[in-house]
Amino acid sequence: MELSKSKMTKTSVSPSKVLPLSEDELRYKDQLEKKFGNPLDRVRKSSLAKILLIVIAALLIIGGGAVYYFNSLFSAPQKQAESEVFVVSTVAEQKDIKDKLLSQGFIKNAWAFDYALTKTDSKIDAGGYRISKSMDAWTLAKTVADKPALVWVTIPEGLRKEEIGERLAKALGWDEKALHEWTYTYTAMDYDHLEGVYFPDTYLIPTDENGLDAANRLRRRFDEQFAPYMTKFLKQDVKWTTALKIASIVQREAGGKSDMPLIAGILWNRLLKNMKLEVDATVQYARDDRDELTTGFWKPITVADKEIDSKYNTYKYAGLPPFPISNPGIDAIDAVLNSEETDCLYYLHDSNRQIHCAVTYEEHLQNIKNYLLKGGENE
Repeated sequence: MELSKSKMTKTSVSPSKVLPLSEDELRYKDQLEKKFGNPLDRVRKSSLAKILLIVIAALLIIGGGAVYYFNSLFSAPQKQAESEVFVVSTVAEQKDIKDKLLSQGFIKNAWAFDYALTKTDSKIDAGGYRISKSMDAWTLAKTVADKPALVWVTIPEGLRKEEIGERLAKALGWDEKALHEWTYTYTAMDYDHLEGVYFPDTYLIPTDENGLDAANRLRRRFDEQFAPYMTKFLKQDVKWTTALKIASIVQREAGGKSDMPLIAGILWNRLLKNMKLEVDATVQYARDDRDELTTGFWKPITVADKEIDSKYNTYKYAGLPPFPISNPGIDAIDAVLNSEETDCLYYLHDSNRQIHCAVTYEEHLQNIKNYLLKGGENE
């Protein structure tokens, strides 16, 4: 028996024909939603929670990375490193110092170090600092903002050793006992090193250096600078101690580098003629006192000073003083070796420190009249 096509066709239900829920079904549905919530709301809330967790996790990662990066800017360039002396010159600008720290590998980031330094409320002074590449920016900033471990000390040409000692004492914090040891012990250990060999220069000296080490430091510098002249003086049959005595006088008497060879030549002329040198600077040294209100040991001499009974008094005794009267620089030493050939035996300086020499005493008296008495200038 065949079924008709109408009987074999599936019956489809139109949405419009779906029956609405009964009141009992609606009440049951409300009860389920109250108890378990709306399934769609649960899905939405679950998705929002997942998104929120992802966002929080991302923010933590980003924030943690930022903190790590920020801290790394202040960290030490190396885990372990030896201590080094970092030198800051007397003319260095603050920016140049920071650039030098960066280029030499002591800091990782210039901004981070600058920020750490501002927290010290200080700046970096000239001198030497014992620092290490294992220091972080905070430690390094604190170290260089403090007093340097080494300080610059400048010794001008022509000072007595007492004056040099005073400069060292001030820079290194010596007490009276240490200064006394410098003057009467460490610079008086042998005759050739009583005066003249404490070379004028600019030194970088540890702040804890004692008088003996400081004296050795200055004598070593003298040996280094004088070494090329030693053989040259010997070739001229001039003892180095003799050359140094003359150089010490030239250093005190000269108005500048330009007139040093002329003064040296005049001194040589007087020595070769066995004339008294009659140099004021030697009397100033012989007087061995000071006037703090004027020029210390080097205040102008008086007529009475010329009568001081001392081998250093070249108005009273012929020849050179027993030892140098100052610590000369290399220009004065060179002037003694390469003195100007002249017939002059006398010299003076006018008020502008210009030198005028004379062959005879009469000419010298005329120079005194022309350059000193008219204007009241000092020699």
